[in-house]
Amino acid sequence: MSWEKLSDVIRIQGLKLLGGLLVLIAGFFLINRILKLFGKKLDKIKVEPTLKIFLSNLIRIILSVLVILTAANVMGIPLTSIITIIASAGVAVSLALQGALGNLVGGAILLILKPIKAGEYVKITDADGSIEGTVRGIGAFYTELTMPDNRRLSIPNRQLTDTPMFNFSREGTRRLDVIYSISRGADMDRVFSILRELAEGNPAVFRDPVPEVHISACGDNSYTYFVRVWCKNEDYWNINYYLLEEGKRVLDQAGIEIPYPQMDVHLK
Repeated sequence: MSWEKLSDVIRIQGLKLLGGLLVLIAGFFLINRILKLFGKKLDKIKVEPTLKIFLSNLIRIILSVLVILTAANVMGIPLTSIITIIASAGVAVSLALQGALGNLVGGAILLILKPIKAGEYVKITDADGSIEGTVRGIGAFYTELTMPDNRRLSIPNRQLTDTPMFNFSREGTRRLDVIYSISRGADMDRVFSILRELAEGNPAVFRDPVPEVHISACGDNSYTYFVRVWCKNEDYWNINYYLLEEGKRVLDQAGIEIPYPQMDVHLK
């Protein structure tokens, strides 16, 4: 090859390389500008921070791949070869990271459909039992809960999308049922009156719906009464303790017996 032909090849390839570098620089600059504008738009419509981060990262990855492919094409690298390599690598990576990809998809589902959000108190049930806690944040792969005893728990997102969840914060109010076992010999109307006054005596208990007192079961030596009230989510446990503790006091003061299981044995 003559020097003239070699210099032409170097010049052409150099121009292609320079063009590819310019595409990379301009492309990544535009990506940053687009993400800033996108972030401001999400702030205006008050998108949840975790969803904002997830969407921004997803858009950055997609646009970066497009910029790199465009730069490679400008440099003269065949796109078919690059796409084939990426597809082959993608299959291998997807098989190796199957669990991680499932968690990533699960995180996207949680962030888009919003069955739970940061700050909400939830209960998650599965075959091994149940877990309760306050949602601290939803990440790309894990959701973090702060449990009532202040332990931090990280749950794979894929598990949350396949498991029943109770959300105690979404509606803002909650119903509370407290059970009392009362002797069969106690006057029913008097028990109703005492328990109703007990429920209405707490200012945090809603007056609408009206507190209810009913008999739910008849046992061998007792009747089962229940008090049903409605309250705000943040008052639930305080009212629960109030009804149990004060209920014991007022029933004792009224001389109403809370029976213990007993058995009569007759000898012949």
